[in-house]
Amino acid sequence: MGTLDGIRVLDLSRILAGPWCGQILADLGAEVIKVERPRVGDDTRMWGPPWMKNDAGEETREGAYFQAANRNKHSITIDISKPEGQEIVRQLAKDSDVVIENYKAGSLKNYGLDYESLKEINPGLVYCSITGFGQDGPRAEEPGYDYIIQGIGGLMSVTGDKEPLKTSVAFADLNTGLYSAIAIQAAIINRFKTGQGQHIDMALLDVQVACLANIGMNYITSGEIPKRYGNQHANVVPYQVFKASDQDFIVACGNDKQYVVLCEAIGLPELATDPRFVTNALRLKNRDEIVEILSQHFSTNTGKYWVETIQKVKVPVGVINNLEQTFAEPQVIARKMLVEMKHPMKEKLKVIASPMKFSRTPVQYRKAPPTLGEDTDAVLERYLVAEEISQLRTKGIVG
Repeated sequence: MGTLDGIRVLDLSRILAGPWCGQILADLGAEVIKVERPRVGDDTRMWGPPWMKNDAGEETREGAYFQAANRNKHSITIDISKPEGQEIVRQLAKDSDVVIENYKAGSLKNYGLDYESLKEINPGLVYCSITGFGQDGPRAEEPGYDYIIQGIGGLMSVTGDKEPLKTSVAFADLNTGLYSAIAIQAAIINRFKTGQGQHIDMALLDVQVACLANIGMNYITSGEIPKRYGNQHANVVPYQVFKASDQDFIVACGNDKQYVVLCEAIGLPELATDPRFVTNALRLKNRDEIVEILSQHFSTNTGKYWVETIQKVKVPVGVINNLEQTFAEPQVIARKMLVEMKHPMKEKLKVIASPMKFSRTPVQYRKAPPTLGEDTDAVLERYLVAEEISQLRTKGIVG
């Protein structure tokens, strides 16, 4: 039994932010019913290669991207552009605790599936809308993709070295999914107290601005537009990538005490008392000088040597792994961050595990990312008889 056992979520979202939110809730034990378009499904189903291979080693058309954000869900296919499809969604919403959607602002009102319409049949409904720019403001009706949001929201102005650089994973999407899951759970707790649901308005741009965190506050406090620091830290020195004789590695020295023991461990004790560097504020002021000294020193030995030397004094340090090395990392293995699930096309599908660890209600890997419409009949049989489902399928309303 998970922490959200007994909670039913109707997931009308696709791509990443909404599905990521839905997967978090599903991992926590909620029943998540994912509504997809007949024959087509979530766009990310076809965002391949790579494709999952079946037990015979043959490529399927199950995209790795889709599998990253849709485990523990039930997939049903409904054409919500048709009145019959809209009525099915209303029946599902009436019996649900949560609806997640990421359609353009206001578009679901055309189908009678907006919050104001659905709360009439389910006053306790928690309805989470996820868009690029939110439900109001001059850009509310525009589509918003993560890449664009990273640019508009300032992240790309401080990421990279000389040129703007986006993050390799969809930073705004993933964080919006996380914030949405938090907001939904808070609204559920409030409903326990009040009996009332509510509308949650989540915007990728809002989340991106919020996640500027210390960089954003640096600007607000100083009025100075932050520059790109590449692999350096805006507020802490030394806190960056260094080159050893054979590979790159990271030193993350978070305070003056760590700085002193670092200098002693690497054989440069005089740096700990050098008046240019004795405090972090001074090291920031004289960043170029200390980085040059450390860079020359670290180039004289191997990454393995420096990592082992610095680990002994408990200053954060580590090599830069590729993904093969990451999943072979002993700590990653010990934390069971890869799990196997039974898929209709593959006996043992490996997926990246949830990072949430509970002592009493652990995450359960109940269901592999579903094939398109895999659960349509099983879910709709709660509301319709087999003949009615068959008629809807003939009309193309369900898949």
